[in-house]
Amino acid sequence: MAAIVLKPGREKSLLRRHPWIFSGAVKQVDEEPVSGGTLDVLSSNGDFLARGFYSPHSQIRARVWTFNPDEQVDVDFFRRRIRSAVRTRDIFIPLQKGGGVAVKSTDSLRLIHAESDFLPGLIVDRYADTLVIQCLTTGVEYWREPLAELLLEETGLKNIYERSDADVRELEGLPARAGVIRGEVPSTITIHEDDLKFLVNVVIGHKTGFYLDQRTNRQHVRGWAKGREVLDCFCYTGGFTVNALAGGAKSILAVDSSSDALSLVRENIELNNLPTSQVELLESDVFQVLRKLRDEARAFDMIILDPPKFAATASQAEKAARGYKDINLLSFKLLRPGGILVTFSCSGGVEAALFQKIVAGAALDAGAEVQIVNHLAQASDHPVALNFPEGTYLKGLVCFKIT
Repeated sequence: MAAIVLKPGREKSLLRRHPWIFSGAVKQVDEEPVSGGTLDVLSSNGDFLARGFYSPHSQIRARVWTFNPDEQVDVDFFRRRIRSAVRTRDIFIPLQKGGGVAVKSTDSLRLIHAESDFLPGLIVDRYADTLVIQCLTTGVEYWREPLAELLLEETGLKNIYERSDADVRELEGLPARAGVIRGEVPSTITIHEDDLKFLVNVVIGHKTGFYLDQRTNRQHVRGWAKGREVLDCFCYTGGFTVNALAGGAKSILAVDSSSDALSLVRENIELNNLPTSQVELLESDVFQVLRKLRDEARAFDMIILDPPKFAATASQAEKAARGYKDINLLSFKLLRPGGILVTFSCSGGVEAALFQKIVAGAALDAGAEVQIVNHLAQASDHPVALNFPEGTYLKGLVCFKIT
């Protein structure tokens, strides 16, 4: 078998079961493997450390499939990993009773969360009876066809759509690709989340179509929204807006730069028989809108900030910090005393401590006295492997403005 031999002293992260091997740690590559092909990772002394796959174009030169020298990487290996991930979701996605029958609280969730489910680079989301897959690394690309078949076998579904069009594929030397793999996949799918319904466009929607990772946070917003005037920034297709409206919000201003997303907001409100008259949809740049609202001396009882990723890596954190500081500072100025700011960062390059420091600085500059009353994170179907802290990407703060 092909192998990567590490430089002396560079095995420490693997001994802690971290799944990445960077190019700078590699001493030599024996029997040059094919892109995505399986290889062993050896210490400088030739001791077995792990078995993974080769990414010749990436700074992450190899990723680990298994740390067990007796475990072969074959179809049965992937069947076990997929089955384990599906069973985990069965445990942690709660049941709710409707008409005396216990059913899952949602028919849509993340089934495979890449490294955190010990399948580096594989993302699989379920939307009702359709699976959406992202193949983001060479190893997953190499096993793409058998993985698709296994996913359908283990879930009992027939439809699978591919959204391997994320920018990170470029770092792996892979072209973007999207389209139906098996079955028939409509562009728009109706999903259920508790007692609400949402339309999801898996063909052109963000990520795989919907922000499944915000499920529990949407429930929080619903519980806090009653009687409040709400500003929902970067609202996308209205996950927070619909929940706030269902929770009894007095009024909602929902802002996004995408007209297509805002059209789905309106459709999602109507789909749930909620009053569209209480929601104003505004197609515009959020940064500009926040400044305009400040200049107009507008005020709100709840503001939601769920921006797109500002920093994919730590090297981009400084620039991202300015963006986060700006929108949070303006939001504190727009928030009434007794108001709630629900603010998020999904940037992997911005750690939780830094994000809290940024928000604290924004409150200070806004002259606001603020308490953090809750820390929010990604939903339980987006687990974090203890040996892979990078899996913690969604950070949220619930801030209560005293004065």
